[in-house]
Amino acid sequence: MKIRRSKFIGWIAAPIASAAVTIFTAALPMEAMAIETNAMQAFLIDVETGTVLFEKNADELMAPASMTKIMTADLVFERLRDGRLSLDETLPVSEAAWRMGGSKMFVDVNTQVSVEDLLRGIIIQSGNDASIVVAESIAGTESAFGDLMTEKAREIGMRDTTFRNATGWPHAEHLTTARDMATLAIHTITTYPEFYHLYSEKTFTYNDIKQGNRNPLLYKDLGADGLKTGHTEVSGYGLTASVKRGDRRLVLVVNGLSGVNPRSEESARLLSWGFREFENYQLFEPGEVIETAEVWMGAQPALPLVLNRGLTLTLPRAGQRDMSVSVIVDEPVQAPIKAGDQVAKLVVAAPGMRPAKFPLFAGQDIAELDFIGRIGASLKHLIWGAASSVQASSN
Repeated sequence: MKIRRSKFIGWIAAPIASAAVTIFTAALPMEAMAIETNAMQAFLIDVETGTVLFEKNADELMAPASMTKIMTADLVFERLRDGRLSLDETLPVSEAAWRMGGSKMFVDVNTQVSVEDLLRGIIIQSGNDASIVVAESIAGTESAFGDLMTEKAREIGMRDTTFRNATGWPHAEHLTTARDMATLAIHTITTYPEFYHLYSEKTFTYNDIKQGNRNPLLYKDLGADGLKTGHTEVSGYGLTASVKRGDRRLVLVVNGLSGVNPRSEESARLLSWGFREFENYQLFEPGEVIETAEVWMGAQPALPLVLNRGLTLTLPRAGQRDMSVSVIVDEPVQAPIKAGDQVAKLVVAAPGMRPAKFPLFAGQDIAELDFIGRIGASLKHLIWGAASSVQASSN
């Protein structure tokens, strides 16, 4: 008879000391944490584990304003990576790009500007003119470029986003969510490390006009290295930010704040809280045997249970000592068994999070016993099983 069991493994985790180990990660369902924000929308996530540390109206549609330009730059990065563009290639400045209002790189009409300069104009100077130059050069029109942006958004998992332009200029249908903007930021950081450094540059000079990066966190001692601010009357003040400390990286999206200072202060406060209250803990290394399960009618009596990779989790610092790790398995497991078969579950529970479940797999092949072996196993089960029943009754 198969019996479901839950075995307590106990506290074994330690803080991550190195990023060299390949780790299996999964977003854990965190309980609501005791922090508030004046932002209308907010989303804070640990990049390595995908654990959401805090959210407020994270799936509410909002105007991204100039945070849009993260996607504008992302499409340029993609074309640089696959060779459709090069950094020293020059693109023409149309009158429409030159006349565009708002924040500007100050390109001159009917001139040619290098892709490298345009990227810095978009990322550092938040140039609407630079954004339109690349949009028109890539897609013919800014509207068509918006379609490409939306298509890319769907491809990377931005389910609720629609882009209508390359700048973030107000448009009734140009909408995203805080969760989607975090998805975009993580995509940019992890997919284009060779270009991501542009987001940490603090100044850029073009046409003898020096402008500073509008990201306020770059000027604080936080470990910030990106990404992009945004502001319109409709959206309020927003920021998509990334901070890296040691091996941990957090991405934060806030929007709907009332001014430049509240945006800076609130972003720094939420990120500092995320690093202070949570830590990443490595539970199991790749290939480590988590537990063994009894085998029925198998050439071997015990089956090693393994994760397909190592496992690291983001947990509240205050609750990590009370974490429990258990295995749930129907055993004995019927042979034959193939390595990689999912046969059990690993359950992790800790204060501040709902229990998280991870699949456990057979760590090796176990063949079924031959006919004679099966008869012997059945007789042994009848004899020892009956003896066990008698002993249990007498007790």
